[in-house]
Amino acid sequence: MGTTLTNKNYIQEEVKSRLKSGNACYNSVQNLLSSRMLSKNCKIKIYRIITLPVVLYGCETSSLKKRKERRLRVFENRVLWRIFGHKRDELTGEWRELHNEELNDLYSSPNTVRMIKSRRMRQAGHIAYGGEERCLQSFGGET
Repeated sequence: MGTTLTNKNYIQEEVKSRLKSGNACYNSVQNLLSSRMLSKNCKIKIYRIITLPVVLYGCETSSLKKRKERRLRVFENRVLWRIFGHKRDELTGEWRELHNEELNDLYSSPNTVRMIKSRRMRQAGHIAYGGEERCLQSFGGET
């Protein structure tokens, strides 16, 4: 899958690449996510197992800016809309799209931005725990 790095550690190209791959993956399972034959739990598992890892690949290595966080949230909400579909309004009886807050309530897992931040913190913990000696050993330095 690869990771795109620049000499100034810009994440824009990497996020764009991850979202492009995520969209390709999403399009390949789009029929499953909109199928009425599968339960919502099954659709969520498909999203978590197939699509989400493609988007999150290599996310531990760099920071996100607000604009890229927004693009990730838009991607996730689009997938969740496909999974949860429309809702009948209790007052009017008409069908309507779910709001972002409703999607977040229905999708019990943390959103992608939180997952990325959590993975970055876990990675930082691994690095801090390993200490300087371990870091030098992994790069062939002397201890």
